[in-house]
Amino acid sequence: MASLWRAATGLTYKPDDHDGVEFWSNPERTGWLTKQGEYIKTWRRRWFVLKQGKLFWFKDSSVTRASRSRGVIPVATCLTVKGAEDVLNKQYAFELTTRSETMYFIADSEKEKEDWINSIGRSIVQHSRSVTDSEVVDYDSYKN
Repeated sequence: MASLWRAATGLTYKPDDHDGVEFWSNPERTGWLTKQGEYIKTWRRRWFVLKQGKLFWFKDSSVTRASRSRGVIPVATCLTVKGAEDVLNKQYAFELTTRSETMYFIADSEKEKEDWINSIGRSIVQHSRSVTDSEVVDYDSYKN
């Protein structure tokens, strides 16, 4: 049922859905975060890789071309990223929100939390749909 919901909303977390992103090479940001599980709400430490508008996570930090991610979040589907210590009552917590869900993470320090929020926020802005040149209407070119 959850996979049907994800398909309907465009949120796909297939581990091999990396759209050709070479996550193992020159990522924008990497590091350990503790992530709350999607179905069973336990906390697990995962290695995260942010690259080209995708946030991947892995069981360990030795990521290579052959690595299979445990999941991926397309940041273009994200609406906000912000601190969540008050929500979770946990130090260094932050949340990533889409239209249909909120995901929680815990960093190892305040600096790591802020760095992740800034990096993900920048990626959301870069990969959100913006107006393209073909969509801009030049009203001065129309003659009455």
